[in-house]
Amino acid sequence: MTVNAGRLRNGVWASAVLLWALVLAMPAVLHAQPSSNVLFLIVDDLRPELPSYGRTHIHAPNIERLAEQGLVFHNAYVNAPVCGQSRESLFTGWRPFPMGFAAIHSRTDSDTPPAIPLFGALKAQGYRTYSLGKVGQSSHDMSGYWSDAPWHPARDGQARQRLGNRDYQLPENAQAVEEGGLGPAFEAADVPDDAYFNGKIADRAVRTIEEQRDRQESFFLAVGLPKPHLPFTAPTRYWDLYSAEDIQLPRVSRMPLNAPSEAWHEWGELRYFDNIPPSPEPLPEALARTVIHGYYASVSYTDALIGRILRALEENGFAGNTIVALFGDHGWSLGEHGLWAKHSTFDVATRTPLILKVPGMPAGHTRGLVEFIDIYPTLMELLELDVATTLHGESFARLFADPEAPGKAAVFTGWLNSEAIKTSDYAFTEWFNEQGEVSARMLYDHRNDREETVNLAEEPEYRDRVEAMHRELMQNLREREVIRVASPPPTN
Repeated sequence: MTVNAGRLRNGVWASAVLLWALVLAMPAVLHAQPSSNVLFLIVDDLRPELPSYGRTHIHAPNIERLAEQGLVFHNAYVNAPVCGQSRESLFTGWRPFPMGFAAIHSRTDSDTPPAIPLFGALKAQGYRTYSLGKVGQSSHDMSGYWSDAPWHPARDGQARQRLGNRDYQLPENAQAVEEGGLGPAFEAADVPDDAYFNGKIADRAVRTIEEQRDRQESFFLAVGLPKPHLPFTAPTRYWDLYSAEDIQLPRVSRMPLNAPSEAWHEWGELRYFDNIPPSPEPLPEALARTVIHGYYASVSYTDALIGRILRALEENGFAGNTIVALFGDHGWSLGEHGLWAKHSTFDVATRTPLILKVPGMPAGHTRGLVEFIDIYPTLMELLELDVATTLHGESFARLFADPEAPGKAAVFTGWLNSEAIKTSDYAFTEWFNEQGEVSARMLYDHRNDREETVNLAEEPEYRDRVEAMHRELMQNLREREVIRVASPPPTN
């Protein structure tokens, strides 16, 4: 199966140049008076392990309160299980593909310069746009589309620059980094909330909301809260919300039965830290429980900060006319399948919370299938604004009127040399070798195996399902201008 690369590439960029011209004319042809504000709460590495998703062992009352006021999406998938690609894809509405978003540290301005990000479209239509914390992978990416320069506390202060995003508060941990070490994977420090970057970002968000009260224009405020990203650092009081002996290890801690070797990876995100054994050595049980404990504490810490930001909306009169979107940039494996990172197409790495509170819209829960490139067109529809760019996603605003609707027939995600398609019933992944041939595949039946424990791709009774999902995956790759030569799936 081949695709004419030159024709497709030229067509993509020619269309993009035309769209760029349209965006430059936006103020003259699109709505001039936006009526609603928008608050994006982007939480790094957030799993759908929350009370609103049925996981009551997690202490997250503020997210739960937001969920009671908004629409909770139970089947929302990112388009790449890694920070940079996921965020840039979300903000541009473009699917990741090798011509763009190809690296972890993706940059829209260099990878796909003609793309107009969501915040750029809103700024052109009269919004004041703010970026606080970790919004894009790089604070400098597409910075001209923000009304104020993107802000992150990591750039404030010499000591902070030496520690980078690890931001340890205990002297012994900070000293370990300054002496050339990497520090521990977790930290509990008896410090106030604003000691860590997470709290400083929330403080800045509250101040921004207060300052916006005296402005006349509507705002788009993107707040990127880095926890629960590693290292799992949080004030001690959030660790104290959980008893160490109550921490449960994952039920599925090995690779799925019949899974190909490609499904295993040794990505070192956790393994890099000083107090973690190298891969593939398993984490001792006590250490594994502590790592999970740190993740939970970090989630509860972030939940408390989200509560502060949402209260600021209420106290400053914005709660009634502000769309609030809370979501993770991808999931994270806490030992499931033996993995301690994202970087895979397993459900635990690609499904993440998505909660949308829209003034005047009903609250509830939906299991309709959506993907993150759909957020851009959905928001534009909810704001009743036109969008003058071609987006790969499609609006799911209709799910507010009918939460029982099925959503999309399929969503797609990919990482490095793997591509996956997920439907309401199945998850299917294919890996490609250097020649563009299919080298391995996985199929999971989510109707009775949501935890993905048995790979069914080579089972004779699933041959037709494998062939159908392979064809749909290849069609999606062609539409994304992905140039691959793929062999058909073998028959049994």
